[in-house]
Amino acid sequence: MNPNSFELVIEKASNYVGNTWPLYSFVTSNPLSGYEKVSFPTAVKEVQKMLGASVYPKGTLYRNALDNGDIEISELKDLLQKSGYKKSPGHYLQLMERQQSSDIKNPHHVLDRRMVKWLSAFLDEGLAEWEMPFKELGFYNAWRKLASYDEHLGSINMSEIPKTPIETLESLLARFSDEEIHDIVKFHLAALPGWTGYIKHRGANQSLWQKKYPIDLEQYLAVRLWSAKQLGMELLPETKATETDHEMMELQHIWLKAWEKSWQMELVRMLKDAPKEEESYGTEPDMPDAQLVFCIDTRSELIRRHVESAGNYETFGYAGFFGIAMDYENTKDDVVQKSCPPIVDSSYKVFEVATDENQTKKKSMDQKVENTKFWNYFLKRMKNMLPSTFGFVEGSGLYYGLNLVARTIAPAGRKRKKPGYENICEPELRNAHSNASISIADQAAIVKSGFELMGWKSFAPVVIFVGHGSHSANNPFASSLDCGACAASPGRHNARMLAKMTNNLQVREFLSSEHGIDIPSSTIFVGAEHNTTTDEIELFDSQVPESHQNHMVNIKKNLVKARASATQDRLGAIKNSVGLARINATNWGETRPEWGLAKNASFVIGPRKTTMHHNLDGRCFLHSYDWKMDKEGRALEAIMQGPMVVTQWINNHYYFATVDNEKFGAGTKTTHNITGQYGVVQGNGGDLKMGLPWESLYESEDKAHHTPFRLTVVIQAPKERVNAIVDRNKNIKSLLENEWIYLIIMDPQDNIDVLWNKNQILQTRMDEEADSLKEKIKIQSVEALNIA
Repeated sequence: MNPNSFELVIEKASNYVGNTWPLYSFVTSNPLSGYEKVSFPTAVKEVQKMLGASVYPKGTLYRNALDNGDIEISELKDLLQKSGYKKSPGHYLQLMERQQSSDIKNPHHVLDRRMVKWLSAFLDEGLAEWEMPFKELGFYNAWRKLASYDEHLGSINMSEIPKTPIETLESLLARFSDEEIHDIVKFHLAALPGWTGYIKHRGANQSLWQKKYPIDLEQYLAVRLWSAKQLGMELLPETKATETDHEMMELQHIWLKAWEKSWQMELVRMLKDAPKEEESYGTEPDMPDAQLVFCIDTRSELIRRHVESAGNYETFGYAGFFGIAMDYENTKDDVVQKSCPPIVDSSYKVFEVATDENQTKKKSMDQKVENTKFWNYFLKRMKNMLPSTFGFVEGSGLYYGLNLVARTIAPAGRKRKKPGYENICEPELRNAHSNASISIADQAAIVKSGFELMGWKSFAPVVIFVGHGSHSANNPFASSLDCGACAASPGRHNARMLAKMTNNLQVREFLSSEHGIDIPSSTIFVGAEHNTTTDEIELFDSQVPESHQNHMVNIKKNLVKARASATQDRLGAIKNSVGLARINATNWGETRPEWGLAKNASFVIGPRKTTMHHNLDGRCFLHSYDWKMDKEGRALEAIMQGPMVVTQWINNHYYFATVDNEKFGAGTKTTHNITGQYGVVQGNGGDLKMGLPWESLYESEDKAHHTPFRLTVVIQAPKERVNAIVDRNKNIKSLLENEWIYLIIMDPQDNIDVLWNKNQILQTRMDEEADSLKEKIKIQSVEALNIA
């Protein structure tokens, strides 16, 4: 097999593992993204066979759903009968509950341990005090120079090891057929999917660490296969995983579909209770005191309800990077972070510039930041340097002990406001590649795009763009709770940048003259951030003119009210809910500061009036959209191409981390150890964890907080428009045809609800089915007695 053929085999086999994102930019993504062009049942069956993973909810979760009335029994019976299963649902439920995931002995566990040692040392990103030698030569060459010192590999000389990875692969695999080579490569990449996923991520993103210390899957395989040969192991063992029988997987899939369909019927019933078309349009509503734009994040659904209840406010949903494909240079550490979706290339770079009157304040703050950085570095060196380690630990023990006690007894009381640049600086937008200023026309295009996607009609005196971020202590997975649309960064920077652009008089004049968008001179725009752990909304309003100060005072007062009621709702605490939320954010021992996007199940694209009168329990992504203002469907197509695909990533990440947390998640936080500053392992080694921890998904051993559904997308628009968009976008059509997502079209013209199907567009009047759901639930408890 020639070198090019090896590359193709490795690329194809690497589809069996998803990308593993580093902790500092943890992004939820579909771990089976390489399978999205085949049907969901086919994909999970192949992965189950290869990884020995659970790919459907376990039987206890189905029983809990049935007992709680979340699975509509008549729907379940109908699906079972259509597939030829004639016995009672209870019979099949007992079969699924008896199905146990067997522990499979790993025939290469010794090899895995050796590879973890080498990978940990090479991939370290600054945590280790002493670096592995020769890293700049790349993984294979560094290992080749050091392999003779690995006593587990036996007595070898460097001259015995081929000089290049491809020579190693050719020599080891020459006796195998092409099919066997593919199986060997697939097996060894899937043996440590967390580590190979991180190698894939480094190669795809070309980080500074990757450019300085290169590694790729070809190098990894060469080292692994050569080590296997040296350890006397077969390159392709007879079996790695036992396959669940076809009937069991089909039953699990049927139960999943029944559970999903029951949720869809309930959701559509709620949405159909919204004001009718003629009530929603035709007359201009009273102007609100303020308009607030939140991220489509499911956590925004809750805070939007409470903000709307606190005053005369209108809210919108928009992807939390606010349409600015940017990187952000953090003034505190000069680190440049991506602040837009991972699937989008960054066109812009944003950094902070002090206003003229605040130059002195910025210099003072810069000095404080530098002092803090120095002391943090000094303490780290004192703890890690061999000569000072023991003396430092002994000498500082009392201080650290008292500090630990204080953090445990009164975590919230130790919270201090970290110095922020938002009140003395303004964000500056530049071209990411040339560092040139951005034209007024380009800035206006960014603003115009946002208004069009949301279906914006008129402007209140105050408009607030609310990004979001999460605050927690001692939490390696903290970035997973930040804004996914901002590549796991807080959304405040994008919100502030968009507010600055829309306040620019030249941008407003361009919008009016070139695009017919007239923003009143009395309207001001403000950036803000919603802390999803405490539900505090911080306004960055230092530049607000005197004419709007009374508006801002009232808004801040009402946002405090919204915070109190939102934390009560979210935490189920009537008294001191704000204090409890603050403790969750500051307690170093809290394993679950907040639930993140757990419970996400649907993505609703439509006007706020469709959802605002219902408590959706944080289960829905909400994107504002007005089909009447989108004559050509371009705005809807952009939403479906971007945010809809990203929410599918999030949804599938949560799904697979829930159904098998050990394989696709991170296990429990209580035994995590950080490795290399980029990931965690359980205990002192093993595979790099690729997904969310158990505490982010489960309340107890058999009670999942997240419901493992595939994403249901609901779009309020004429069905012809939606169908046309699906037909001309192969990726979207593939996701639908292969049942990675569902699509329900709520056609406002024909007043029907259409469930998209790959064989035909089924004009299913789901609202009629849902109307009878309440009646069916009444008799559910009676029927439940008959299935046991």
